[in-house]
Amino acid sequence: MEQHTTELTSLMIVVTIAFLVPILLHRLHLKIIPVVVAEIIAGLIIGKSGLNLITEDPWLELLSLFGFIYLLFLSGLEIDFASFKKKKSAEDNNVNPLILSVIILIGVFAVSLGLSYVLLWINLIEDPLLMTLIIATISLGVVVPVLKEKKIMDTPLGQIILLVAVLSDFATMILLAVYISYQSQNIEQMLLLLVFFALVVFTYLFLKNFVRGKLFDVLRKSTAQMGTRAVFALILLFVVLSETFEIENILGAFLAGVVVSLLAPDKKFVHQLESFGYGFLIPIFFVMLGVNLNLWDLLTDLRILILIPMLLAAIFLSKIIPILILKRYFPWRHVIGSGLLLSSTLSLVIAAAALALQIGAIDETMHGALILVAVISCLIAPILFNQIFPQVTKKPKSISIIGANHVTLPISQDLIKEGYEVKLFSAESNHADSKEETFSQFPLIEIPNLDEKSLEDQDAFKTDIIVFGTMDDEINLALGKYAKTLDISNIIVRIEKPDLFEEAQDEEGLSLFSTLYASRTLLKALIEHPSALRLITHHDGSIGEVTMNNQTYHDEYLHNLPLLGNMLILRIYRGDSFIIPHGNTQIELGDRLLVSGDVESILEMKSELE
Repeated sequence: MEQHTTELTSLMIVVTIAFLVPILLHRLHLKIIPVVVAEIIAGLIIGKSGLNLITEDPWLELLSLFGFIYLLFLSGLEIDFASFKKKKSAEDNNVNPLILSVIILIGVFAVSLGLSYVLLWINLIEDPLLMTLIIATISLGVVVPVLKEKKIMDTPLGQIILLVAVLSDFATMILLAVYISYQSQNIEQMLLLLVFFALVVFTYLFLKNFVRGKLFDVLRKSTAQMGTRAVFALILLFVVLSETFEIENILGAFLAGVVVSLLAPDKKFVHQLESFGYGFLIPIFFVMLGVNLNLWDLLTDLRILILIPMLLAAIFLSKIIPILILKRYFPWRHVIGSGLLLSSTLSLVIAAAALALQIGAIDETMHGALILVAVISCLIAPILFNQIFPQVTKKPKSISIIGANHVTLPISQDLIKEGYEVKLFSAESNHADSKEETFSQFPLIEIPNLDEKSLEDQDAFKTDIIVFGTMDDEINLALGKYAKTLDISNIIVRIEKPDLFEEAQDEEGLSLFSTLYASRTLLKALIEHPSALRLITHHDGSIGEVTMNNQTYHDEYLHNLPLLGNMLILRIYRGDSFIIPHGNTQIELGDRLLVSGDVESILEMKSELE
């Protein structure tokens, strides 16, 4: 009984530390320190390097292992495969984020390999291939929050940084699995790895078809938390399969996360999964990582003392040197800052170090040194990035309007007054009289024809929003379908013919409007709800829509929002339904808030929540 009490005491201490760490960071205004790094430091204080309060405990070892597995699952889940699709933007400047990201990543691995052989040459390491993977790793969990905080996630440079981190995460884990199989010097082991990958692909294809079925919709809407149960079943399935094939279990957990990410779960469900992991299992793993790390052994080994700064320098050089290719497109401070941010390493270094320790490729001292280097890089890389990378001023949204007529001309003027960058395209007139004097107050650009080539030549499709508002419905619909292939975020098509309007409603990705339907709706609203219509159409910018994408405010009560001020939330749209808000209403990720207030307050709320 006394032994069980001792075990539970150690568990209680670790869980209490995990609970207190984020509170202390918040109270001491230490947002610059990642929570996971603070948890490792706390573990150092109570563990072998400090007070030595924690005894060996099978409960802690089991929960720590689950935390490690779940961490790798979330690492796979963090990979957003939608980011591989290049979106047209007014800021593109002929930059292709995917191609540049692949080139940079190849450069990262090449430089990492060269630096690993330098470390081998000076006799600081024994295995340059393993060290190449460790030096090349990038912490997606550190990069993404920093990009969001700087509000550069959707910019061309932000997309490049994100893609490099995503590709590195995926490639490093796969190469790590191949490396472990290669180390076994067993052809059968390599074949088992290929069979395992084939089973993962088969499972994904099966689940992809299953989630589209009616049965899944019924289960998903039930109260049995089927999605969460399915995810844990999938994790354990892949972990058991990987161990059955004598492959490391963390690869199974990582690929489980990749499969779930490919199935494109909604943000609310992803947040639930992250809340469970980062709220319970993962903090235990990170605290125990610090507990088991003995700094005194590191400080007494001269070779390790020399290796730590050199390995840290190699991690930074391996990212900064390849990313210099971006100097052709971006200023120096942006490029160097990006390289520094990509030098953040954590979870995959820990995974690689743990695997290397298990197979005997490194000893306990080297294992501790690698973890310490990962912690230091996660501490200083975001700080250096924030110091070097200039504050970004978000550019106004750009709009291309195709067709100049009685509908689009006044709209262009209104949008300019509201701060949009507007280009209005019209076909060249056959009349001798020039339009210059008549339309000089409009952002009018005359082109030979309103066709794809002429619009491409004028960069009309390099925009955030495009409106096809000519008097020819067929031209509008054809150009709208072409714009869909370019992944423009918002495509609006004017169609007046009722039969064509009904037909075009099946086209995904196109927002349709008709002056006929709009007039009918407007007249009906004037008759039935004149005051509501007056509020919406009042030209003072008092109505806006804000999408809630900030996880900080997930499940937050409206009355606790610090941003409301004199604003009023009129409706909360959630999925296909809406909620009439009150003070105790909780907002969730993906909610669309219809708000009323002054322009400055609406923009401030957009900046905070989106």
